[in-house]
Amino acid sequence: MTQTQTPLVDIRDLSISFGGIKAVDGVSLDLYPGEVVGLLGHNGAGKSTLIKMLSGAYQKDSGEIWIEGKKADIRSPRDSRDHNIETIYQTLALADNLDAASNLFLGRELTTKLGFVDDGAMEAETRKIMARLNPNFKKLKEPVSALSGGQRQSVAIARAVYFKAKILIMDEPTAALGVHETQMVADLIKELKNQGLGIFLISHDTREMMELCDRVAVMKNGQLIGAERVEDVTEDDILSMIIMGKNPKKAA
Repeated sequence: MTQTQTPLVDIRDLSISFGGIKAVDGVSLDLYPGEVVGLLGHNGAGKSTLIKMLSGAYQKDSGEIWIEGKKADIRSPRDSRDHNIETIYQTLALADNLDAASNLFLGRELTTKLGFVDDGAMEAETRKIMARLNPNFKKLKEPVSALSGGQRQSVAIARAVYFKAKILIMDEPTAALGVHETQMVADLIKELKNQGLGIFLISHDTREMMELCDRVAVMKNGQLIGAERVEDVTEDDILSMIIMGKNPKKAA
């Protein structure tokens, strides 16, 4: 990732209000290929609302979103996906009774020439993408309800990557996971980064952010307090930004 590249995402002065309260107030933030940008802040800070405008769940009041150097009009989740943006929410949106392949192609099933669902082709494609992302994943025929949290994340991530995501939004991907499962997801994020995807990572875990992210962006009361490279800040700096709403890197 180099700053001479065109950003995958360039958010410019984005704002949205609900009932007269500015949930996001003039936020500008970018994301480059092969970069992980962490979004931090207390509940209600505006980070999820910012991301929901990018994912098409909310429509902005003002500002602009540019994707790969072109102005984007994102009014729905379909518009977001058309711009190669995929969002993986904490709930994962998986069908518990279906296996990995059926979930990967849910709503976008592969079919035979006669129009029947091609289970064999979907399983073969799932094996290929899983071999690339998580070679240890073997439970292809079990319903996802039988999978661990990390394995379920693998299925959700594989779905996004298979359908050509360039920009991935991950909402608390390691919440409620154990140490081993958290490491599995961390390894997946690093692999996606190596493949050139840009990732917005929402988390409350500052230590995890320091390990996985290139930059951390902190929001408070709808405003961006700062977006700093992880090597330029400490955990205490980040906590100060979250709690006090002040960026020590920009202090006089």
